[in-house]
Amino acid sequence: MYIIIVGGGRTGYYLTKALLDEGHEVLIVEKNATICNNIVDQMGGVCIRGDGCETTTLEEVGTARADMFIAVTGDDEDNLVACQVAKHRFKVPRTIARIRNPKNETLFKKLGVDVTVSSTNIIIEHIEEEVPTHPLIHLLTYGDRLEIVEVRIPAGATAVGKPIKELSLPTGSVLSLIIRKGQKPQVPTAKTILQADDQVIAAIAPESEEALRSALTGV
Repeated sequence: MYIIIVGGGRTGYYLTKALLDEGHEVLIVEKNATICNNIVDQMGGVCIRGDGCETTTLEEVGTARADMFIAVTGDDEDNLVACQVAKHRFKVPRTIARIRNPKNETLFKKLGVDVTVSSTNIIIEHIEEEVPTHPLIHLLTYGDRLEIVEVRIPAGATAVGKPIKELSLPTGSVLSLIIRKGQKPQVPTAKTILQADDQVIAAIAPESEEALRSALTGV
């Protein structure tokens, strides 16, 4: 794949190294001349000095043929604008944006960014894994239409001991995997009996989150 990364800071640098190791064609667009020169000295001609928000710059680096566009600068506004230009001007099929302020996540999704990554939310969700009062964890978001979440079933939930077919799951939700301590992950069926401490991986519409949480963790 041809992948363009806007932002040559620490995140962009290590992301580029990892993607190059996997055999992808990668190009960094970075405003700062010193950062750009350091990347070129260490990894070769994989960095171009320029503004990733400008159409002329993105045209010069061949954004129209890019398979993926990733914006990881330290500025949320720049990341949003860069992804917008890539998506709507150059028709890049997949855009990913780093978000420093979690409050901006909804706006990014509404404006068509395919995947948003918030380091703040990632840290919070890792903390929530250890907090019983927060049983639902966001694993992945696809635009504003689909979320992949993990729900841990507490011991007192009414779902414990019931087959999945008897649960009042929200319309369109799919329970795709159950992770149970000491056992291999299993793909559930309508007859699968849920147990306390099961970790359920589900695909849902964002508006169905509360309904799923209630169905699996309610008492």
